[in-house]
Amino acid sequence: MFSKRLTAVLLGSVLCAAPAMAADYPTKTITMICPYSAGGGGDTATRMIAKLAGDLMGVNINVENKTGGGATIGINAAARAEPDGYTLTFISTSPITIRPHMTKAPYDPIKDLTYVGQFVASNQPLVVKADSPFQTLADLLAYGRDNPGKLRWSTSVQRGGPHLAVEAMFNQENIKATYIPFKGGSKTLAALLGGTIDMAMIDEGSKATLDKQTRIPAEGTPNKNPVAPGRTGADRPWLPDRAGDFLRPGRSGVGLPKPVLDKWTRYAVQGGGDDEFKALARQQNWTLDYLPQRQIHRAGPQVTTNWPTRPWIRSAMK
Repeated sequence: MFSKRLTAVLLGSVLCAAPAMAADYPTKTITMICPYSAGGGGDTATRMIAKLAGDLMGVNINVENKTGGGATIGINAAARAEPDGYTLTFISTSPITIRPHMTKAPYDPIKDLTYVGQFVASNQPLVVKADSPFQTLADLLAYGRDNPGKLRWSTSVQRGGPHLAVEAMFNQENIKATYIPFKGGSKTLAALLGGTIDMAMIDEGSKATLDKQTRIPAEGTPNKNPVAPGRTGADRPWLPDRAGDFLRPGRSGVGLPKPVLDKWTRYAVQGGGDDEFKALARQQNWTLDYLPQRQIHRAGPQVTTNWPTRPWIRSAMK
């Protein structure tokens, strides 16, 4: 079964050994790196969590956008910082579960990061235009099977979890489709609405679905979708039911000084339950899916070692 959290959000910091930290942490400004562009969902969530945690700690938390490399540049900056709790990053799952196996990542997601807390999960539905002739996922698959190469599609991020899930489904169904990359979900949505592509798998499709510009023939996760919560069997299946067994939980280590990790764990619990954060989640159509550090430690972001060797994966996601 494919990962249930295609873009679950984690708060991470470096994992390597660190000097003993006083229990009065924090005593100075903290930097929280956002590896995503300003104004997007990741940036909005980062700034909200930085504000909430800063208020709880009584310290300034500055957000610094370091973009590029599919979020690997910003994550690497945190992974290479001093492991003292003063540099953290806000990340989604693809850069730590998939990208390191598709390209050479500058960090090891198991050895170089400590996972502090998960806050929200993105539904990543598969969407088509409202007036699309494809009413169901079965319609899309039938067209793709009968017309090799003619089904055009895209995702918010190339080589991410949604990309892998759809390619896995196509491989399982013996379908040859054409992936067209775009820089970001907003451009992908514009291409869908403009007729350049036939389908997309993007969380940015939520508002367009609310505005009745798009429809959802399949869900990307089993989480309740805030935009369209109903899911009715074959008419609207959960896409990963067809995507094969490519991701599985593993383990991640813990390397932050214990007083620092304990405080962040406590603040993460408080921040995840904050009314202001819940209101933002509703506004952004996020699914609240908080996990404390101990659960993420037990089931960390480990990718199976066999699927990256499969030729069709390399070919489809090059």
